[in-house]
Amino acid sequence: MDLIKTSYYIRGLIIKMLASAGSGHTGGSLGLADVFTSLYFNTINHNPDNPGDPLRDRVILSAGHVAPVLYATLSAAGYFDVSELFTLRKFGSRLQGHPARDKRLPGIETSSGSLGQGLSIAVGMALAARLNNQNFRIYSIHGDGELQEGQIWEAAMSAAHYKLSAITAIVDCNGLQIDGPVDRVMNLSPLRDKWASFGWNVLECDGHNHNEIQACFKLASQNTEAPSVVLAHTKMGKGVYTIENDNRWHGKAPNPEEATEFLCQLNESLKIELSKNQEKS
Repeated sequence: MDLIKTSYYIRGLIIKMLASAGSGHTGGSLGLADVFTSLYFNTINHNPDNPGDPLRDRVILSAGHVAPVLYATLSAAGYFDVSELFTLRKFGSRLQGHPARDKRLPGIETSSGSLGQGLSIAVGMALAARLNNQNFRIYSIHGDGELQEGQIWEAAMSAAHYKLSAITAIVDCNGLQIDGPVDRVMNLSPLRDKWASFGWNVLECDGHNHNEIQACFKLASQNTEAPSVVLAHTKMGKGVYTIENDNRWHGKAPNPEEATEFLCQLNESLKIELSKNQEKS
């Protein structure tokens, strides 16, 4: 499977479903498309035909507002029909604005939306797996602005204390949050040193380079002494060049005209990326 093409297919679905809904979070969803593609199409142990497999790897979307990238990826992976994406945020839909486990949407591991809670959930899952002698990995996905929540660091201490090496946290390091640059709202630097000081195995990558992303996931899975965190450096709005790195698109959906233009830009960006990738090979 061509991961670059798949990630852009997912980005196209995100634009279309958000335009249909008329609300939702565009920037972060587009920025995480490569991470989600690498996870679901090249890394995790999962089976869309048996989403309740007790030995499946778990993906916890702590930053629940970027649910569109999770929904689009799950549909592309075969968990449910793509047509259901266009019920996003509508009454009675299984695809709420934030993931809701009670809606029984296949592939949703936990409800989320209140930031800062996903890592604690991952810790609980990892401890339960240890008690039950189960072997699966847990991937907990966070925004960098979310790390301003104190509960994150309590969970980070617990994970390191109990040496929960089954956990890989992924931080979407785009440097932006709804109110502006992260370092202006509440500076997290030095982020790598912070995680390391809490006892974590710290890895970094270009969050739009599938080879780098997968190399980090592999290194994380090989570490048996500590939990791992992948600091994935991304661009908010990746692929739609007129909104890249623009925090105004954190929680804004495109209107139909904008969606048409954004899809054209995605096609242009895909051609450029495929050309660059061909040159490298």
